[in-house]
Amino acid sequence: MSQRHILVTAALPYANGPLHLGHMLEWIQTDIWVKFQRHVGNNCIFVGATDAHGTPTMLAAEKLNISPKVLVENSAEQHKKVLMSYKISLDNYVTTDCMENHEITKLIFERLLDKNLVIEKVVDQAFDDKKQMFLPDRFVKGTCPRCKSMHQNGDSCDACGATYSPLELLDPKSTLSNSTPSIKKSNHLFFKLNAFKAYLQEWVNNNLNENLKNKLFEWFSDELQDWTISRDEPYFGIEIPGYSGKYFYVWFDATIGYMASFKNYCDKEGISFDDYWSKDSKYEVYHFIGKDITYFHCLFWPAVLEGADFRTPTSVFAHGFVTVNGEKMSKSKGTFILAEEFSQNFEPDILRYYYASKLSDTIEDIDLNYSDLVNKINSDLVGKLINLASRCSGFISKLNNKKLSNEIYNTDIITHFQSHSSELISDYQERKYSRIIRKIMALCDEANKYIDHEKPWLLAKSEDQKDRAIQVCSDGIQLFRILIIFLKPIIPDIAKKSELFLNTESLSWNDHKKLINGEYIQDFLPILSRIDLEQLNTLKGN
Repeated sequence: MSQRHILVTAALPYANGPLHLGHMLEWIQTDIWVKFQRHVGNNCIFVGATDAHGTPTMLAAEKLNISPKVLVENSAEQHKKVLMSYKISLDNYVTTDCMENHEITKLIFERLLDKNLVIEKVVDQAFDDKKQMFLPDRFVKGTCPRCKSMHQNGDSCDACGATYSPLELLDPKSTLSNSTPSIKKSNHLFFKLNAFKAYLQEWVNNNLNENLKNKLFEWFSDELQDWTISRDEPYFGIEIPGYSGKYFYVWFDATIGYMASFKNYCDKEGISFDDYWSKDSKYEVYHFIGKDITYFHCLFWPAVLEGADFRTPTSVFAHGFVTVNGEKMSKSKGTFILAEEFSQNFEPDILRYYYASKLSDTIEDIDLNYSDLVNKINSDLVGKLINLASRCSGFISKLNNKKLSNEIYNTDIITHFQSHSSELISDYQERKYSRIIRKIMALCDEANKYIDHEKPWLLAKSEDQKDRAIQVCSDGIQLFRILIIFLKPIIPDIAKKSELFLNTESLSWNDHKKLINGEYIQDFLPILSRIDLEQLNTLKGN
């Protein structure tokens, strides 16, 4: 099989807040896939960025009495630090305020402008007279015009699901000054999205899985609305060339940030940007996102790329939201857990493993249930996987000076474990992580039953059965090694500690085919400790 060249991105975290456990679902899902691709020998580049622009960043910086640029840089450093603690294997991380994003955004805009794909319209907008600024939708709250629920956002109602403009709200108020907004006219730029309707229908049909297709085809029943890509000053963003006082809407340049981070990486590493982003590129590009931003990534983004003569994504993979103990993450209930707080109190691999045990290729929501997490980690990782190495290594150390047997005692079980390689490769490729966990834990059970059946603790007591005890336990270590290889993209830290125990260099996927007869292992040291519910309940939330 020839080596694949793949570029991967995860959705960009916004600059005005820290990462929480909801963010980590996506980063972990993405990173497992990236690590797997590298594990099997593909060239897989993973880039990211902090989403810098927009009114929230500007206002957050104003409150802190710092510039938006300083706020963004500080956020990006913090985001990157947290991602590294979860062993997210990014090749490059910037912010969408980087030079490359300014340049590529303006280039794309100019290409769209040259093709008459951008038009101007005068629109009515909510204006805060006290703050002297136009208000983004989310900075207006009021009563839903359909169901009359109060305190609803300016773009949609949480109670009935209606969508509308802020101007349709009953009794609207600015969230910045609590004053009633006035209505002012402003000239804005719009991208002609409907010009790409036929193209998008074909792209969606050919490039997305059924979950997303069904969701997106609902929007094709009507004409696609022109998409506003400009905002009025004051605004922290990229100025639109030729349009004084106008800035690109954050959602226009945020997705371009994927290209910008990759361009920044290319320039540092001497890689060809065009090999990945030219219209005729044979390489692969994948975006991992949450289901709430499907519209931007699966309609606007491919249309903009097509209009600007760049290649479109090979596919977009979406996931659901995270709930905690069956409820939405809530600061008041202490379930809004910051990713940094979790990683400071627990081995991050346990969250990686737990999310993997819940993830599939669907967009269903995932519940982070504390009791379930404790049971899965203690039963699966500690009780089954790591216990297999622990119970076998003791006999190898005592009976054979840490040297594995020169011969396999039960070749059938070794071959049986190795035979799962191709189906697990398929599962990883299709992001069916929960299926992987189920299969590997079933193998763990088989390995432990094999040891239980052979009873090396009894064999070791008989002088003429000691060799068989060594062989059986050596088989157990061989099986543990295969399992670690299969699980390595999911639990990288546990895999690294296991490699030290196995006295080996970094293991790759094809190493599962090799045997380590006659090799030496190290003394077994605790790889992962059991956790308890009380520990989890000490997480304060924010």
